[in-house]
Amino acid sequence: MSDNDPLDLERRTGLPADLLRLLETYPRESWAGHDNIRGLASMWLQRHDMFRELGGVLTEAISNYREGRKDARAFAGFFAPRLEFFLGQLNGHHQVEDMHYFPVFARAESRLKRGFDILDRDHHLIHEALEMNAEAANAFLRSLGEDEDRQRFAADAYAGQNERLVAMLARHLHDEEDLVVPLILDRGEYGLG
Repeated sequence: MSDNDPLDLERRTGLPADLLRLLETYPRESWAGHDNIRGLASMWLQRHDMFRELGGVLTEAISNYREGRKDARAFAGFFAPRLEFFLGQLNGHHQVEDMHYFPVFARAESRLKRGFDILDRDHHLIHEALEMNAEAANAFLRSLGEDEDRQRFAADAYAGQNERLVAMLARHLHDEEDLVVPLILDRGEYGLG
């Protein structure tokens, strides 16, 4: 994508209207009461909620450290395993979507293929952001044994990477749900192939 592409993950405000026709039929407020929400659609939403929650936990943890509400040793013990879990789970989730679900969904509804291509491109951008996030986190954790200025600089750098990743992820998860959940509700998970 070019730097001024309106579908770029860090620029867009949603998916194009032609990809959201099923969302018009199955708006978010109707999802919970739909018969086809059980199973795959429910699992999808739960995984996305977990990623949102973990992103918030990591954001709050770094804020607590930066504001002096948590010392370096306590912070590192809390933060490191949660970050590792978050990054690993997110990467695995995207691999399953790219290799299995998105191709199945695109075959089931060819008019949505462009949407799944957009989501796949998002995954590549998010993967790059995951790597930068992990590098910044590791640099920050290494700085905890150094002077306070280096710790603060590294904490600020990580906070910026985390903020970017969480924002990208929020947009992506919302758009993915707008595409995937209405399709599952419309066809049922066994009607997708």
